[in-house]
Amino acid sequence: MRSRRGRLPAAVVGAVLVLSACGSGAADSRADPSDGSSSTTAPAATTTQATTTQATTTTQTTTVASEPVLELPGGGRTIFPGYRLVGFSGGPGSLALGRLTGDLDAAAEQLRQQAAAYGPDRPVLPVFELIATIAHPFPTEEGDYSGRADDAVIQEYLDAARRAGALLLLNIQPGRADFLPEVQAYEKWLLEPDVGVALDPEWAVGPDGIPGEVYGQTTGAELNVVADYLGRLVRDNNLPQKAMVYHQVASSVVVDLDGLLSHPNVAVVQSVDGIGSQGAKEATWNELMQDRPGFVVPGFKLFYEEDVGEGPLMTPEQVLALTPLPEYVLYE
Repeated sequence: MRSRRGRLPAAVVGAVLVLSACGSGAADSRADPSDGSSSTTAPAATTTQATTTQATTTTQTTTVASEPVLELPGGGRTIFPGYRLVGFSGGPGSLALGRLTGDLDAAAEQLRQQAAAYGPDRPVLPVFELIATIAHPFPTEEGDYSGRADDAVIQEYLDAARRAGALLLLNIQPGRADFLPEVQAYEKWLLEPDVGVALDPEWAVGPDGIPGEVYGQTTGAELNVVADYLGRLVRDNNLPQKAMVYHQVASSVVVDLDGLLSHPNVAVVQSVDGIGSQGAKEATWNELMQDRPGFVVPGFKLFYEEDVGEGPLMTPEQVLALTPLPEYVLYE
């Protein structure tokens, strides 16, 4: 299967100018007895008048407002096995990043049509995978060879995702940065119930690499740190389960998976991310599925342009014939 090395500069040319710029109510149990007892005595030579004011006790009933239950688009608090995810990737300003660009409502309709065949056994939950941190083959302002999307871009994509009833995943291509600080930079968005992350270690090139010239790499321990952080966000803020996808184009891109642990608040997905013919893609799928931890959900990626250079694009029926069954299918 062909790798995606060498695709980065074309994508960056179109996107760099856009993406680099960047209760509960407390119960009030106070009692207010309003005791007003008093007595008045007339002069002894006349009548004695006793007036008694009966104390009245008022009991206040306070209703404690419960926090709203935050749910996923489509309802519920957990992603799998209730849903299958089908998504488009992309970013503003460049079709090279995927179809999720330009008119996002039109892209959402295309996604709806593409996803229809993936729902015979369960509802499909659409996904917008925005490339939020994009790797560059040159030094950036922070020296990490990557740039972050600004808030206006993320808000635009989140608004469009909500109109489409979709999850928004923030794709991270960290360049020379580490994954955790890049994910934490988007915490204000991750506190939303319908926003998760997708990690792309092919573009995690370490302190000396140049994106697009070398394959990046991550470890199970580094993925676990991110999953632990997301799980704490869910727990501390009463959020529905978070999706954390990690894309993998080859076995060398994610190593030492024993360091990745199960986190009940996080749905971890391994997306097999390679380019080629059906036979080549299936061979990579079979290889990478051998090392997949049992709690990690299988995912599969297709490329509208690059895959068809090697043969017809795999059909939904062919994708659903894979073993194990893919639960996240992403189109770029």
